[in-house]
Formats: sequence, C-alpha cells, structure tokens
Amino acid sequence: MPIVEIAGLTKVYDQQKVAAVDGIDLTVERGELFGLLGPNGAGKTTTIGICTTRILPTSGRVTIAGVDVVAQPAQARRNIGVVPQYNTLDRSLTIFENLYFHCRYFGFSNAESRERAGALLKQFLLHERAKSYPSQLSGGLQQRVQIARAIAHRPAVLFLDEPSAGLDPQSRIAMWDAVRRLREEGITVVLTTHYMEEADALCDRLVIIDHGKALALDTPDRLKTTLGASTVVELDLRHCENLAPLSEKLGAIPQIASVETTASGLRLFAHGTDGLLPEIVRAAQDYGVRDLSIDEPTLETVFIRLTGRDLRE
Repeated sequence: MPIVEIAGLTKVYDQQKVAAVDGIDLTVERGELFGLLGPNGAGKTTTIGICTTRILPTSGRVTIAGVDVVAQPAQARRNIGVVPQYNTLDRSLTIFENLYFHCRYFGFSNAESRERAGALLKQFLLHERAKSYPSQLSGGLQQRVQIARAIAHRPAVLFLDEPSAGLDPQSRIAMWDAVRRLREEGITVVLTTHYMEEADALCDRLVIIDHGKALALDTPDRLKTTLGASTVVELDLRHCENLAPLSEKLGAIPQIASVETTASGLRLFAHGTDGLLPEIVRAAQDYGVRDLSIDEPTLETVFIRLTGRDLRE
C-alpha cells in the first residue's frame, strides 16, 4: 500500500477565490524519494501544508501510512517529519536541546531522548556543535539540524519544502547527501523544489505542478523522453519577425522532431546533431544568427513544453 495517498485534493482560498490546489491525485510508495517540481506559486507548498495537517483542504483526501490527515491529525503527525521553507529552530536552545526536546515532545523518555539526540548529532556530523546555538551556525548547518530534528521521532515520511532555498552550492550538495542517506533508515522523502537540478539529482519519481494542477508524473528520465528528442538546440536570432517560414523550413529537416518559437528565436528538438548545425545556420542566415547552443533535454524543457513558460517564472 502506498505510504502517501492524495485523491482529488483541492484548496480554494476564499479571499483570492483562486484554487491553489486544483484536483491533484498522486501516490508515493514506501521508501521512495518523491518530488513536487514547479515554479513559485504553483501549489507545491499548499499541497505539503495539507499533507502535514497545517492547512485544511477544501475537498479531497490525504492519508499518511493509512491515516487520514483531516480526520485524525494528531495520529497522522506521529508518522510525519517536516522541514518547512523557513528556519524554525528554537534559537534559545542549543543544537542538542533542539533535538532532545523534540524527542521529549513525542513521548521519548529522558534517557531515550538523550541517546537519540546524541546519535543524530553523530549521523549528521554535528557532534562538535552540540552546545552551539542556531545563530552560531551557517545556513547549511542549520538546515542539517532541521532535518535531524524532523526525523528524531522516527517518522514514516519526511516532508521537505524547498530544502535548498537560500543555500550556497556546497551546502546544497551536502544537504542532498544527507537526504539520500535517510533511505538507510527506511524513511520516505517527499520534497518540493523549483530547482530542476535538485529534482533530477534526488527524485525517483516526480510530479510537475503548475497553477495547482498535476501536469505530468514519472521518473525524471522518462519525463525527459516525452519530448521525443535527444538534443535541444536553442537558436538566438537578431531578427525575430515572421519566423513561420524559417520554422517550417527547419521542421522539414528529417533530424528535427519539432520546432518552438521563443522570445529570442527558435527552440529545435532534434535526434542527434551529426551534420545538423551547418544546415540550421544556412537556413537561418537571413535572420541573423547571434548564438546557437546545444543541450540534452532537461526537466525545465519538459516544463516549458507543458506550460509554455519558464520554470523560474
């Protein structure tokens, strides 16, 4: 049985009269690292908020380990660990105390709480910072403490909402390693992100969300194959008026699967590049080729194909 089940989930905020979540259906398997990928405002955080009992849905149902999060929120919270977008460490407590009192809150004895806090400090390489306060730690270390605290009570599912937001690249990579190691404890991880690299690097499966709707769900590699091409060519042109004739001409080349218009020229989806680039340049010479770049399909490319807009918007 899936560890997380979301069925017909909807959330409409009365003031805005807008559906932040609009009929999402998905399941997360036990032990899976599952991602919700989409731009800011897509509905990811609202979905996580409902799953973690912080937000009541307008309609639909969410169960965590078989427990309905609306009907039995207290029981559901025992199965949930949460790292929100913003730092929620208690700044008046040391790192050890943040972990210790979290365990006590979930019913651990004094001895069990001390043992668990000590084990987490070692696991997350924080034992030398046990007596430090959160304000004395870097952003990356504080995020590591938040993850350690979130799993202190041994939840079945850990929810991470934009876990690498605001982190420098080195701290982001360290956070990714910490998340991957959680599988050794049998913890299922559900994360939201608008970083395609993060989703691609971490997730077994992911759902692309925009305007509260689930647009596509699969493994990162399978999602990228939906484009029907192995190469993406970005053609930056000086003259972008009336590109229809050029688009038709390039689309007739056998190696090119499809052509899309962009703000600065054309985007070509192709099968390989052998002998293709000179042909593209010759065809576009009257439009003034300013730049030409080649890349493999990415999750952002998939998102643009589905929504017509950039993932960072």
